Order: sequence, then structure tokens, then C-alpha cells
Amino acid sequence: MNPEILRQIASQQISDQLTRAHRDRVARTLARALRGGHRHETESDGFVAPAIPDFVDGTFHQAADPVGTEAGSPVPAARTAA
Repeated sequence: MNPEILRQIASQQISDQLTRAHRDRVARTLARALRGGHRHETESDGFVAPAIPDFVDGTFHQAADPVGTEAGSPVPAARTAA
């Protein structure tokens, strides 16, 4: 048989196998999701994670006042050189 024809047949068989494997993987994933979906329904246990402070003293960073925008910024690197 011609080598080019053999390559085409092998390529087609590999493509078919890859398509079948992908279809089977999607089917298994869907079956697991449907089977296990009842266990993982959104159940609220009432736990709310506390806010974690940004600084050691327990204060939070103020997003409305970005650092370095004021002329009198306490950080020397935030000011431009004159």
C-alpha cells in the first residue's frame, strides 16, 4: 500500500480516537457533576470571615487617599525632586 495512504489512514484513526476520548471525558465530567451536584449545593453555615487589617496596629488602608499624591507626603520617595 502507498505510504501516503497509510499515513492518511493512521491520521484519520488517531483523530477519531482523540475525538472519542474527548467526548467520553466530557460525558464522565457531566455524569460526575450531575451525580455529585446534590452534595455540593450552596449551604450557608453562617460563617463570615472577619476583615483582616492592613497594618500591624489594626487599621485599614484608606483607598480614597492614594499614597504620594499630596505635596506634604511623609514618604520622601513619593515626592518629586526639585
